[in-house]
Amino acid sequence: MKLSDYAKKLGINYKTAWRYFKDGKLNAYQTHTGTIIVNDEITLNTNSNVAIYCRVSSSENKSNLESQKKRLMDYCAAKGYKISRTITEFGSGINDSRKQWLSLIKDKSISLIVVEHKDRFSRFGFNAYKILLQLQNRNIEVINDSENQKEDLLQDFTAIITSFCARLYGQRRSKRKTEKLINELKNDNTKINN
Repeated sequence: MKLSDYAKKLGINYKTAWRYFKDGKLNAYQTHTGTIIVNDEITLNTNSNVAIYCRVSSSENKSNLESQKKRLMDYCAAKGYKISRTITEFGSGINDSRKQWLSLIKDKSISLIVVEHKDRFSRFGFNAYKILLQLQNRNIEVINDSENQKEDLLQDFTAIITSFCARLYGQRRSKRKTEKLINELKNDNTKINN
């Protein structure tokens, strides 16, 4: 099939499909006229222990989580991967103690982890995780790799600021609630003593 049809089938942008072709991620060839033909009947990858990992920051983005999951499943189907585990999770990409994420990292039966963007797996240290998994003969495949390093860096910086602001304001709010509760208890105690 043509690369444009392949992109539509996967639900991805044509530029992303072109990048896949350029990076050698597709079983495809270019004709003498320049048309790129993707052979999706022959699968190069027969990994049977493939996991897809989907994550959003909060439960408010549940619809985004489901669409992310569908895109990953479609991608794996097009690549010929047999998905043995599907993980969806709510939580910050900065948090390195997410239960589902940790169980995926510890599961040595999984040979390939497929994610949509690097930041869905982890906001920081992605390359370190990738190297550590490769030492175990495992790998992470990112289907939408960022072309623009500045954009990637800016997103990481924004995530850090957002995370710290949320913690700071959450602590302030908690402190105010505690102070209010103490004052109410003091007032109740004063009323009882009078």
